[in-house]
Parts: sequence; C-alpha cells; structure tokens
Amino acid sequence: MKRTNLLAATALVLVLACSAGAAPKIKALIIDGQNNHDWKSTTPLLKKMLEETGLFSVDVATSPPKGGDMSGFKPDFAAYRLVLSNYNGTDWPEETKQAFEAFVRNGGGFIVYHASDNPFRNWKEYNEMIGLGGWEGRNEKDGPYFHWRDGMLAADEAPGPGGHHGKAHPFKVTIRNASHPITRGLPEEWMHVTDELYDKMRGPGKNMTVLATGYADPATGGIGEHEPLLLTITYGKGRVFHTMLGHGPEAISCVGFIATLQRGAEWAATGKVTQKVPGDSPTADRISTRQ
Repeated sequence: MKRTNLLAATALVLVLACSAGAAPKIKALIIDGQNNHDWKSTTPLLKKMLEETGLFSVDVATSPPKGGDMSGFKPDFAAYRLVLSNYNGTDWPEETKQAFEAFVRNGGGFIVYHASDNPFRNWKEYNEMIGLGGWEGRNEKDGPYFHWRDGMLAADEAPGPGGHHGKAHPFKVTIRNASHPITRGLPEEWMHVTDELYDKMRGPGKNMTVLATGYADPATGGIGEHEPLLLTITYGKGRVFHTMLGHGPEAISCVGFIATLQRGAEWAATGKVTQKVPGDSPTADRISTRQ
C-alpha cells in the first residue's frame, strides 16, 4: 500500500510539473465572411500558420454575406488577445465598431492582412489603426500617400485616388527596420512569390513604423516608388501589425510571408518575439515556399 501511494504521489507530481510548464495558448480570432479576395481558401491557411507556432489557439468569426443582415455580427473581441482581419466588406454595426476600438485601445493585438486595409473608409478610428488604406473612394481627404525616399518615409500630398497595384509578379522585399522584433534576424532583402504589390496607399499614418518596402516597378504597372508593405502602428495600448502581402494561397506560401505573419502575430499579442528565424528563409535571389 505504501508503494502504491508513493507511485500515485510521484505520478501526480509529474502531471502537475508538466501542467505548470505548459504555458496557456494565446487566444486569437480571425474575422472573415466578405472579401473581394478568396477568404474561404486563405482563412484556413492563416489559421494553420498561427497554430503551428505552438503559441496560438485560433477561432474564426464569419460575417453574413454581402447584402445580408449585419446587425447580429458581434464577435466577443474581449475574449481574445489577437484579432486578424481577413475582411473587406460592408460596415459592421456601430456596437461592433465600438467594441473593436476598445479592444485595440486597451491593449489587444490586431493584424491587418492584405485587403483588410480596403474597407471602412469613413471609420476614422479604424483608419488610424491601419495607418494606410486604399480603394473604396479614398483620396487626398483621407491623408497623404506615403513612399520610402532617400532612406526615410516621405508623405506625398499630391491629390488623387488611394490604392493601386500593377500586375501580380514576384518582387523583392527590402527590410527598412532591422532592429524591430518582427524583422530582427531576417534577411535584409528577400524575393517574394507572385503577388500584388500595393502602391498609392494613403491614410493618417499616425504612430506608424515601416518595417519593409517593395519597389512598384513601372515595368509591371507600378508607380516607380518604393512602397510600404509591412508596418506597425500603435493605437492606444494596442499593437498593430499590417501586412499588405498575401493576395491568395500562392502568395501566402512564401516563407517570408509566413515568418513575418507569425512573428507579427506574436509581437502584436505580447510585445515580443521568441520565434527563431526560419532556416528556409528566402534570400535576395531565391524564392522559398512551403506547402
């Protein structure tokens, strides 16, 4: 009996030790349901990318389709530490907007993914969260264009529409802030797979740091400027990571995209990055992808 009790006590100690050593996962939420991009294909891949870090447990909130009744779309943002938007659609209910503002302002992490910088032109607080946006009628009234010129971010007050891209093509991503936790240790330049390279993006640009840019080459329909592609923004106590990359499944197969999304998610949720730089990172002359 004494031996049995000793074995049981030892087993309990081991269970408790293992439990104590396993940090609880960060709760994350992906918003989708409306988009001019293929959210039905990209959301499962984005979910997998976050979960394979071992840091996140991920839920998905899917809105009614375009033209549907949005009045009941009220995700419980406060239950999460990170929200990733894969949404480009009609306005949310006012109550939902206010809840999301409070979530980010009070310290929630937010990832702006590709076309989720298109909607909500008239939602002032959202545009401050994303830093730069495009399309949906945006123009000089929504803020200046921002380009990377002579080693720094430059505001361009020229009038005109916001949001444009040439034809999809492979292009080089250049890190402009190598000391940030998201980009620290990553290749200074890396080739990205075929994707849309957003240019002529405009917005308030408040509390915004540019992490990486891409050259919008006129040969592929771009405007001939080095354009912000990876950004961070602070909004109240909240941290925002904005990636303009990732048009579809092929574009998000790039290891550069995957690494910056995973690292950006951890930073937005916690303020730090503990993940190692992947050994299969792309280089200045080599694309690297994962299935």
